[in-house]
Amino acid sequence: MAQVLEFKLPDLGEGLTEAEIVRWLVEVGDVVAIDQPVVEVETAKAMVEVPCPYGGVVTARFGEEGSELPVGAPLLTVAVGATDASSAAPGDDGAAAEEPSGGSESGSGSGSGSGNVLVGYGTGAPAARRRRIRPERNTASAAPAAPAAPAAVSAPSRPAPVAVAVGEVNGRQGPVAVVSPLVRRLARQHEIDLRGLTGSGPDGLILRADVDSAIRQAGQATEAATRTATEPVVAEASTAVASPSAAGAAVPAAAERIPLRGVRGAVADKLSRSRSEIPDATCWVDADATELMAARAAMNAASGPSGGPKVSVLALLARICTAALARYPELNSTVDTAAREIVRLPGVHLGFAAQTERGLVVPVVRDAHTRNAESIGAEIARLTELARTGKLSPAQLTGGTFTLNNYGVFGVDGSTPIINHPEAAMLGVGRIMPKPWVHHGELAVRQVVQLSLTFDHRVCDGGTAGGFLRYVADCVEQPAVLLRTL
Repeated sequence: MAQVLEFKLPDLGEGLTEAEIVRWLVEVGDVVAIDQPVVEVETAKAMVEVPCPYGGVVTARFGEEGSELPVGAPLLTVAVGATDASSAAPGDDGAAAEEPSGGSESGSGSGSGSGNVLVGYGTGAPAARRRRIRPERNTASAAPAAPAAPAAVSAPSRPAPVAVAVGEVNGRQGPVAVVSPLVRRLARQHEIDLRGLTGSGPDGLILRADVDSAIRQAGQATEAATRTATEPVVAEASTAVASPSAAGAAVPAAAERIPLRGVRGAVADKLSRSRSEIPDATCWVDADATELMAARAAMNAASGPSGGPKVSVLALLARICTAALARYPELNSTVDTAAREIVRLPGVHLGFAAQTERGLVVPVVRDAHTRNAESIGAEIARLTELARTGKLSPAQLTGGTFTLNNYGVFGVDGSTPIINHPEAAMLGVGRIMPKPWVHHGELAVRQVVQLSLTFDHRVCDGGTAGGFLRYVADCVEQPAVLLRTL
């Protein structure tokens, strides 16, 4: 009888209490081997592939991609000890039977121990295991089998064995040295015969990179054949241009492919959702920031050499934003699309865009409406340092109600920001630089900045958005205007 065991999200170390599911590596019904990675998660530290300490058939998964799970929450359940054909994964005519090399395993029966140390899970598996492949019962009508892949035996440094999947691969029967259901699915989708591949992994294990390489080679062969049969010889320059086709965009075979996952994938999904769901509009204005820069210099000079941290331009702009949102609360809201309601939010949790080695992140200053410029500046500095070191927690990256994006640090004057879904607006700030400006009726050189506001047209019309942006510009040009709201 199979025993169903529950695998919970393990403690991934360094005090982390939760993780986001980035990508599932197995489906319900797949056969998994001991220590096989089953899910890719992202913590505030890094991307992690979590191995399962049990070998068997996946019976359930908990959590969708993009959702967050706390440590100790169920990840999946595995039926351990099922050796008959009925327990095999769909598409596999016979699962590899596990046979321990000797001894008993503590905890959960045959095949359930893990050689990979996870916090909360023991290492009850023997140091080495072997796989026994069940031969096909009806061999009279079967096609000649390709040479079998070498039997996978765990090396001393790899306590978990390489699984040899047996079953139908692209309509043909035979053993294949492949452990990942994702790799098998990718091969089926692109009609790649796994039995003809030589794995680059340990013990001849076929990895995704091997399948990707075979797909590229097949694509090159198909493209060459098509070009020879249907296309005349053209200039070399024209062949470098990719042209759309019914199957997708044709790209050069040597083009680099970078998976959209982790922080980059999360940002891509969020921005795509923003563009597809939010009817956004952008307005912008040039503002004379000379007086703002003078006010900042005066503030920092008054604090003295040891009077505390300096007030940054970003902190002043953030304080201006909170004052503007108090006057125009429509922009501190979100839209409940299911209920068709605009939800006005009671407090301002101000996000600010920060570029890190792991990609773009948006830390959130909580309750920014209750803070002064000095407090906001200190919190921005603290969160920025955490972002640079990869120590931001999920709570510090979520829950924003309005975002401030200072892209002027990249040396550009203007942009059209993409709203940070599900917020309703984002203020973009270009670089502050000397420009000719009419000041008191005369041409002068002033410190000028371009301000751009992208807003959700569902929550307000142009009059409200323009009023917000004009108030921000007035505060930049005449910081004394802020005194009215302090």
